[in-house]
Amino acid sequence: MSRDPEAPVVVITGASSGIGRATARAYARDGARLVLASRSRTALETVADECRALGGRALVVPTDVSHEGEVRALAAAAVGEYGRIDVWVGNAGVFAYGAFEQLSPRVFRQVIETNLMGQIHGARAVLPYFRRQGSGALVLVGSLYSRVGSPLIAPYVTSKFGLLGFAECLRQELRRTGIRVRLILPSTVDTPIYENAANITTKHVRPLPPAVSPARVARAIVRAPHRRRFATFVGRAQASTVLVHDLTPKVFDEVASFLVERVELHGEGAEVSLGTVLDPPEAAGPVTGSWRSPGLRLMLGALATAAAVSGLLVTRRR
Repeated sequence: MSRDPEAPVVVITGASSGIGRATARAYARDGARLVLASRSRTALETVADECRALGGRALVVPTDVSHEGEVRALAAAAVGEYGRIDVWVGNAGVFAYGAFEQLSPRVFRQVIETNLMGQIHGARAVLPYFRRQGSGALVLVGSLYSRVGSPLIAPYVTSKFGLLGFAECLRQELRRTGIRVRLILPSTVDTPIYENAANITTKHVRPLPPAVSPARVARAIVRAPHRRRFATFVGRAQASTVLVHDLTPKVFDEVASFLVERVELHGEGAEVSLGTVLDPPEAAGPVTGSWRSPGLRLMLGALATAAAVSGLLVTRRR
């Protein structure tokens, strides 16, 4: 276990599964002093033990990022334990599927409270410490959906669009302070977020291909504070859709609808569920969602290509 007093102090929200857990592992391998946050203490203890075995130190602070007081307590606990904070990774996020008019206001609001207000609460909590130190890095995990929209996931897209604007404002306000703001924009990532999503569509869910590995996103997060680049896309294949969105929005709309209706949501008979939007899982979630097996990737890639071609043909007929 690292006892290096110079090892960076890193706070990670949403640390109990997926990208957050992968990021905790990556920092632990470098001997970082970690502060792990999510809603479930039991889940966090599992990840903390894993990080200690990899060579890092780990403090567990159960935190619901949608509550500002809890996030302030998280920052205070980190400084109380280690004396400073070097990197704050805002990663906590939840997902919901359903048409806007059918999703309950409570679910919509909770997605915004977690994904957007949770990041805002994190910035408010950590910036006073960064200013006192004269340094620090705020790494915010956004999404490709910070740049493009999609049907049936309005609260998630709204939260991620909002995060992009918030991050750009902070970047401008914090110039020449020694505080760095970095934004990570992953495309589809192979994590459990899809099966943990609220889903009122009665259709089964699978992520749009190609899904990148959480470890790849974690590497981008770890590197971000040391790079001059403000925003980093992870998953270039899907990131290219931003150009289609900006130059030919009608084509983008057709293709996006086909992909959601024919690939991401499929079949019937899925149970209506609120997932983990309102209540946390008891146990730590896996890093991956097992969406990257070669056969599955080939099948989903073929479906996505067929859907995209169909969308283009429909658009041309119009």
